[in-house]
Amino acid sequence: MLSYSTQLIEADDIAAVTEVLHGQLLAQGPKVAEFEEALCRYTGSEYAVAFNSATSALSGAYHACDITKDDEIITSAISFVSTSNMFVDVGAKPVWCDVKLDGNIDENGIEKLITSKTKAIVPIHFAGKPVSLIKIHEIAKKHNLLVIEDAAHALGSSIDSKKIGSFSDMTIFSFHAIKPITTSEGGAVLTNDENYANKLKLFRSHGIIKKKLWNSDMVSMGYNYRLTEVAAALGISQLKKLDRFITIRNNIANYFNERFKNEKLFFTQRIESNTITSRHLYPIILNPELHCCKEEIFAQLQQKGLGVQVHYKPIYQNSFYEEKFGKFALPVTNDFYRSEISLPCNQTMSMEDAKYVADTFLDIIHKYTHRGCSF
Repeated sequence: MLSYSTQLIEADDIAAVTEVLHGQLLAQGPKVAEFEEALCRYTGSEYAVAFNSATSALSGAYHACDITKDDEIITSAISFVSTSNMFVDVGAKPVWCDVKLDGNIDENGIEKLITSKTKAIVPIHFAGKPVSLIKIHEIAKKHNLLVIEDAAHALGSSIDSKKIGSFSDMTIFSFHAIKPITTSEGGAVLTNDENYANKLKLFRSHGIIKKKLWNSDMVSMGYNYRLTEVAAALGISQLKKLDRFITIRNNIANYFNERFKNEKLFFTQRIESNTITSRHLYPIILNPELHCCKEEIFAQLQQKGLGVQVHYKPIYQNSFYEEKFGKFALPVTNDFYRSEISLPCNQTMSMEDAKYVADTFLDIIHKYTHRGCSF
């Protein structure tokens, strides 16, 4: 089955991991620092702090900037739950901002949500498409707010040739298996603030600083959120290929765009000319008349070998959030969820695969041109 996104592990990746496995240090060795330095070079950020997952990286970022009980965080609900889980875990409250029909936060809706309790704006680069960071930073500066980007989809994305990871107070990346590059599991926080970087390093390693010889001192609360040497070695190898992976993904996406440009039953995510997207996802947005058919369309695509997925159920629709914060609804967010299907678009695919995806999707979707749903 052709997956909507997947890893590509090659011989040099395996060799890099094997070399570490034959060495003496599987944890707390030099490879993590080497990976962090490579991330800084690639993105233009001053500091990178690697974690064992993007979720722990999010937790570290929120702790580093002292987000705490009763703070309010403006974010969007079209994301994986960990974006919000980690600040809810420290007692902060999510304030949901509606999205646009590209899945990104509607920057024009942010300012009216700001209160005296607002601490930060946490935008998500949906599918790898950069959010409107210039406008978001203008709002944040005006109201003295932090900007913490959830860029789990967006390693390699850029605005005006400036890489995501170098814009904001902190930026979180994911190296999960299906992300632009992988360490199998892993994440990182990038920042230009040395104080944040030092706090993050303490937080990921029990809050302990090394002193002299065997002596150490726990100076703050922390956890074991360290990335392993094995994972870091894989990350170093993968990062060298990121631009190639992104080029393949964008070539496939551009082919899809050409095939789909005159379609009336759906539309695709538009990418501004001054941006590059990692194309972590290729989202299809169904027209409202097909909302009732989405499950049927989804099932048919899977039957034809297309590993499609839906990104995402709005976070506020999950039972935990309904019970804790009450039922909530935003019109575009809800419509986006009813509309979105992610088609296969990844660096393991050939253009023949891309043609099969487009042919199959169009064949199925065109069945709905003159009839309603069958259920």
